Amino acid sequence: MLYIRAKSSARGDYTGPTDEERIAFPFECEQTTRYDSLYLAMRMNLDPDTGLVTQYSASQKEVSYTSTRKFRRKRQLLQQFKKKPLPPLPPEALEDYTPKTKVIALYDFFARGPSDLTLKKSEEYIILEKYDPHWWKARDQYGNEGLIPSNYVTENKQNNLETYEWYCKNINRSQAELLLQQKSKEGAFVVRDSSQQGLLTLSVYSRSKGSHSEDIRHYQIKKNHLEQYYVAEKYLFSSVPELIQYHQQNAAGLITRLRHPVGSMGCSSPATAGFSYEEWELNPTELTFMKELGRGQFGVVQLGKWKATIKVAIKTIHEGAMSEDDFIEEAKVMMHLSHPKLVQLYGVCTHHRPLYVVTEFMENGCLLNYLRQRRGKLSRDVLLGMCQDVCEGMQYLERNRFIHRDLAARNCLVNAKHVVKVSDFGMARYVIDDEYISSSGAKFPIKWSSPEVFHFKKYSSKSDVWSFGVLMWEVFTEGKMPFESKSNSEVVREISEGNRLYRPYLASHTVYKVMYSCWHEKPEGRPTFAELVDTLTDITEMG
Repeated sequence: MLYIRAKSSARGDYTGPTDEERIAFPFECEQTTRYDSLYLAMRMNLDPDTGLVTQYSASQKEVSYTSTRKFRRKRQLLQQFKKKPLPPLPPEALEDYTPKTKVIALYDFFARGPSDLTLKKSEEYIILEKYDPHWWKARDQYGNEGLIPSNYVTENKQNNLETYEWYCKNINRSQAELLLQQKSKEGAFVVRDSSQQGLLTLSVYSRSKGSHSEDIRHYQIKKNHLEQYYVAEKYLFSSVPELIQYHQQNAAGLITRLRHPVGSMGCSSPATAGFSYEEWELNPTELTFMKELGRGQFGVVQLGKWKATIKVAIKTIHEGAMSEDDFIEEAKVMMHLSHPKLVQLYGVCTHHRPLYVVTEFMENGCLLNYLRQRRGKLSRDVLLGMCQDVCEGMQYLERNRFIHRDLAARNCLVNAKHVVKVSDFGMARYVIDDEYISSSGAKFPIKWSSPEVFHFKKYSSKSDVWSFGVLMWEVFTEGKMPFESKSNSEVVREISEGNRLYRPYLASHTVYKVMYSCWHEKPEGRPTFAELVDTLTDITEMG
């Protein structure tokens, strides 16, 4: 009716409402309003009659509300609208709702470039993105963002022991004893991982009153069925930090009260995987050469500094010593390796001649010379700890399917903390099937080589295991030459006839048994480095 009235008015022939129209008009308005109210009610779950929130069903007023085509069309449109999903949030909005990992800095780290972020020990940071296993993007409490080395931080969660100064994760029994002896204070202590998976060991230093004799005790921190920690069974604690805090006030079954933590002293800041993320090609003008450290197979090794701040070892590759392709291969191998028991590569200089390899500087030099210079001064436990260090580095190579091919004491280095690291990957190769057949002209050291190497030039992780057994022999003889004055041909004949190196005086029968297991004629008869790590750890913990 309203529509007819509007059309008539537009034509000019409308003379005003009739009496019937005046009576019907309020009812028409009411009906139109009810349809609009119903539409709103369906969207808001309101009863159009009462205005109350309800689970409204059109069937309740089927006669009144569904009789018109207009209402049915509205209902169809509304149902289609409800089925349509909401648009996704933009990435920048999602970022605020994504849970972020919070970490604590274990060491100070000074930004080396514009893309890096400076870390301050014990402060909290938020990890924004993990670029690769070695470099992460982080934000500090002031909103500054940049890249940090992942091995300089640990997750900030309750009872994370790495945040405590008395905890040092990657040390064994002999290294713990060395740290305590260097501290040489009554009640010096360190907590470290035990050889038994998931357990910890508390190592404590004490000096008898009125004498110069020292005593170092190792206590296993145990856990009962109620998940309570203890050293002495009468004193139970819900966490390791609570146990340490209590024994800092009370000896309570220990040789002495815990007084001086040495864990943080032993855990000096580690090397980073390169100076920054994906920056392996170094500018030679940023290197300062200080003094010669020695001469290797491919050239001179010198002590130097990068940007006059970080001490480094610089290996100069003499022209003709090896092809450029060989050099790049060596660099590629080292770039993808990062472990506490491997000498870390910082970068290379390939855009000029001579070529340079820049690595972590190891203060105490070559393991072979280190042993010879300290003959008679190193305990059996310290010697075993050296073998354990090398074995852990080789386990990492084995796990990553790398073959060293030239493992010997001369190719391992010792740092200021007397930790031994595997070095010189000049002959290392990455292989898919764990085997590498060398070219006929390749050099290999006979006295460290397994039968399949000197007969067939066939390398594998198991040929590295053979070489490791010889390295153990070098360590326990304090740097003697294997097979002494015998020629290479005599060594080949002796090994082929089943003869092996003798047991060194400093090696126990248990230790010699480990060496001997590495010299099985068949590769499959030799242990893996993972098995050797477990065996050596057990021997170390037995004392």
